Formats: sequence, structure tokens, C-alpha cells
Amino acid sequence: MADLTRLLTGMQLADSALPTGAFAHSFGFESYLESGVIESAEGFARWLESFIGQQLTFTDALAIRLVMGAGEAHLVERLDQLVTAQALPAQVREAGMTMGRRLLTISAANYPSEALSAYAEAIEEGRAFGHPAIVWALVARGEGIDPDTAVAQHVYACVISLVQNAVRAIPLGQNAGQRLIRQAQPWVVGAVEASQSLREEDLGAIAPGLEIAQMNHERQHSRLFMS
Repeated sequence: MADLTRLLTGMQLADSALPTGAFAHSFGFESYLESGVIESAEGFARWLESFIGQQLTFTDALAIRLVMGAGEAHLVERLDQLVTAQALPAQVREAGMTMGRRLLTISAANYPSEALSAYAEAIEEGRAFGHPAIVWALVARGEGIDPDTAVAQHVYACVISLVQNAVRAIPLGQNAGQRLIRQAQPWVVGAVEASQSLREEDLGAIAPGLEIAQMNHERQHSRLFMS
């Protein structure tokens, strides 16, 4: 039953209906829409594969592993500072803080722990900023979820949110969206496997093109998303 309880924890906090504000962020794919690089499900799939392999793997996936191995609160705060500082595009950095703090509120109410309380205090006192990957890692560690599963659940939740946003923005049909989610599953597994061998110094090693698109988004004439 313990395994089932851990599974349900992940299902709740990785659900696309969780009110963290993920529906308001494209994390740069809207810039590719404007430029015509993404025009269809195929184009979005190419972007999504790159985003998972080049950005989520070296930020969220790695941060989850590092936090789950960090026993002391000051180490978690340091990782929070690093994962926040490596987000060079302002919109992405602000999105991480907004979504992270919202996830922290939800998690602390439903899965309270000393680690979450310490993290919330650090944010309140300005020693940390808030990031969803760090919040989820603290919950997963407290609930006894193994790192591979924690990484997979978080990255998969990001995939589902981004696909749902692409269904609205490109636009795509709902069936096409489901095919994209299925297509992305091996990429999620790839993020889990790749992050196993990464170290702290790899945090933020992102393809420049993705970051440039995220920076350009700030200056788009019209847009649906906040990032």
C-alpha cells in the first residue's frame, strides 16, 4: 500500500489540473510559432524533444536529483539560488518563482514536512526564490519516492502542460495532443537516464537557441502566454 500511496502523491502533484499557472507559459515555443519554425504537430514535436533533452534535463531533472541528495536546508537554499540564477531569460526565471511558490503552498497544505517549512521560511526571508522542481523534490524525498520516479513524474507533468498549451496555440486537435504525449514518453525516459550521470556543475547547460527564443518572447507584438 505504501507504493500505491507514493504513486497517488505523484499523480496529484503532477496533474495538469493542479493550479500552479502552468497553462500561462509556453517557455519559448510561442516565439517559434511567431517565426514560423513551429507550424504543426511535427514542428512542435521537434521543439519539445529539444526542450526536454536540452533544458529540462539540465535544469529541473538535475535539480531534483541534487535536492533529493541534499540533507541540510542550507544546501537546498544554495541549489535554489543556482537553479534560479541559471535561468537567464527573465520570463522563465519569473515563471519558475511564481509556479514554485504556488506549488509550495499546495504541497505544504497537503504533504507538510519540516523540509517544506524550512524552504518556505527561506523564501520568506529572501534566502531562496522558489522553484517547482525543488518543491517537488522535497515532497518526493519526504514521501519516499525514488529519484528516477520523481524526475520522470515531474518531466512528464511539464510535457502534458506544454502539449495542452500547444493544442490551444498552434492550434492542434485533442487527438494530436495525445499522440504528442505518447511520442514524448521516450524523451522523458531519456531525461531520467541522462540526468543520472550529471553533476552540479552541469546545472544550466542549455542550448543557446532555446534561451534566445525565450528572451525574444518578451518583445513579441502579441502573445497568448506569459513566457
